[in-house]
Amino acid sequence: MKKVLVIAGPTASGKTAFSILAAKMLGWEIISGDSIQVYRGEDIGSGKVTEEEKEGIPHHLIDIMDPDQPYSAADFQKMARKIIDASEEGIIICGGTGLYLKSCLYDYEFAAESGSSVDEDFEAMDNAQLYALLQKTDPVQAQKIHPNNRRRLQRSLTIAKRTGMAQSEIEAQQTHEPVYDIFIAGCTMDREKLYDRINRRVEMMFAAGLQKEIEELLEKGYTFNDPGLQGIGYKEWKAFFAGTANAQEVMADIQKHSRQFAKRQYTWLNHQMPVQWFISGDPSEEEQMLEKIRRWSTNA
Repeated sequence: MKKVLVIAGPTASGKTAFSILAAKMLGWEIISGDSIQVYRGEDIGSGKVTEEEKEGIPHHLIDIMDPDQPYSAADFQKMARKIIDASEEGIIICGGTGLYLKSCLYDYEFAAESGSSVDEDFEAMDNAQLYALLQKTDPVQAQKIHPNNRRRLQRSLTIAKRTGMAQSEIEAQQTHEPVYDIFIAGCTMDREKLYDRINRRVEMMFAAGLQKEIEELLEKGYTFNDPGLQGIGYKEWKAFFAGTANAQEVMADIQKHSRQFAKRQYTWLNHQMPVQWFISGDPSEEEQMLEKIRRWSTNA
């Protein structure tokens, strides 16, 4: 089995810096598990790793799509597994939402409808109608999908109609055994310290020109209904450009949503993945974790 090291943890917890340390020690490349860093032109708001930060380490699944192109856990599973399977020894996945990681690392099969077409009943419905219907037929699945992700809404409803089972029920029946030799290192720190880092990180995004980045995306014809502008750091700007919020209010919303997301990430990882936590930014803890990773990588 190919070895896959996952550097997990909430937003702003130091995953990028630690992944570079691990990559330099192992000589492995890095896959970004982030669902927004795939989009070209979305650098500041996504916290995309810079060329300087990469320190020469090859990174995959960054800047591969335009903001109006949908990107799902199924897409990540397919692309990431192709990269993993082509690696000589092993690879590192840095970041990523829970479903993305689980779908890639375990024998997670996405429910497939009979044929690739969308049922005609769902073609004429608008997004609000589709989402409302999915909330009734499959509330668990509805929580995983953005109300404006038309393709996924139609797909989930089509699956339910053609199979007679909710997509979430089909996926819940799977055993989800690991398909790789996995080690999951989790970056953590004191909650108040993390929240302070999140707040300061957002302030730095604004100082780096986040508003200009949004303006440039809108000038290119992208809208807040596009998948790439539905992530935290981007969707909050809709009110600003509609004239119903100022920049300070947008900043406060991004900070709040980022803190809430960090809390959800902690909860999900603790309940869904075998994470080995360490205090990131603590030299002693990081050294101990690197040694654990080295032993695992060499089967020592």
